[in-house]
Amino acid sequence: MDETSRAAVAAAVRWLNQHHGNGPQQQTMRILKVTEEAGEAARAWIGVTGQNPRKGVTHTPREVADELADVALSALVAIESLGFDPAQVLSACAAKVLDRLPR
Repeated sequence: MDETSRAAVAAAVRWLNQHHGNGPQQQTMRILKVTEEAGEAARAWIGVTGQNPRKGVTHTPREVADELADVALSALVAIESLGFDPAQVLSACAAKVLDRLPR
């Protein structure tokens, strides 16, 4: 994670905590936010492919990438809200994936 991402995650968690606290219900809502954002990414991809004949092509691949970034940032906010360092959790996950891939 770069410094901009780290700062954005920390600022979002502070802001959410100030408005809603950080109890189990709020942690749940932050985890569910990841799913909401994933749905937006899926909707954008459907829009790229023109899968809905009524709507046609409505999105660009860049818009899909932006929505996927929202998914990632929401996940990092949820991780920090659970009391973990998002950069460390992300790095450990990446290392696990590298270990599973053929060299």
